[in-house]
Amino acid sequence: LMPPLYTPEEQKRIEVFDNRYRSAAKTHFTNRVQHFLPLTGGTYTRITILDQKTRWGRRSSSGTLSFNYRLLYAPPRVLDYVVVHELCHRIEMNHSPRFWAQVERILPDYRTQKEWLKQNGSPLIDRLPKS
Repeated sequence: LMPPLYTPEEQKRIEVFDNRYRSAAKTHFTNRVQHFLPLTGGTYTRITILDQKTRWGRRSSSGTLSFNYRLLYAPPRVLDYVVVHELCHRIEMNHSPRFWAQVERILPDYRTQKEWLKQNGSPLIDRLPKS
C-alpha cells in the first residue's frame, strides 16, 4: 500500500491555491475574451475553467468557452492564441483552411504560439500538482 502523496494539511493548502488560481483564471480569460471578441466576430454564452490533462480550451455548440487554468503559467501570447482559437470556432466549427485564416488574421504569429504549446504544454501540466 502506497502512502498518500500529500498529508491532509498539504492537500488542503493545494486546494486553497487551486481555487485561487481558478478564480484568477476566470477573471483573466474573461478579460482576454472581451478583448478579442470584437476582432473575431465570435460569441459565447459563458466561460468555464477546467483542469484537464490534454485539452487547453474548447467551445461547445451551445457557446460555452472552456479553458484550462494552467494556461496562466504559459506566456501571455500563448494564452491569447488559445482564446482566439476558441473564438474563431464560432465562425468555423472545424480546423479548415478558412478557420486557420481567421486565426491568422487576428494573430499573424499564431504558429509560433501553437508550436510553443506543442513543445512546452505537457511539462507545464506535469510539473504542477493535479487537483
